[in-house]
Amino acid sequence: MAITATRIKLPSALKSELEKLARRSGETTHAVMVRALSEHVAAAKRYRGSLDDAARADVAMQESGAGYAMQDVHAYVAAKVRGERSKRPSPVKWRK
Repeated sequence: MAITATRIKLPSALKSELEKLARRSGETTHAVMVRALSEHVAAAKRYRGSLDDAARADVAMQESGAGYAMQDVHAYVAAKVRGERSKRPSPVKWRK
């Protein structure tokens, strides 16, 4: 992995908090910042991927005219959260 130097100006309070975190974790302040930035980038990628998946699902639903009834999906998810076995909802035609 290539390393590129960069400069960042931080508010004093944030830099102080980063230094405290670094001391508590036995890391350098640099390592804490790199890890935080890496985690943020990974989360942003996951979020973007979720949005892209949702957009593709919407296109497929619009093209097929089929989807899932909201109350069926909510009941299915609620049962799963409670640890109960539940039959997956069946798609329904919402457009003829």
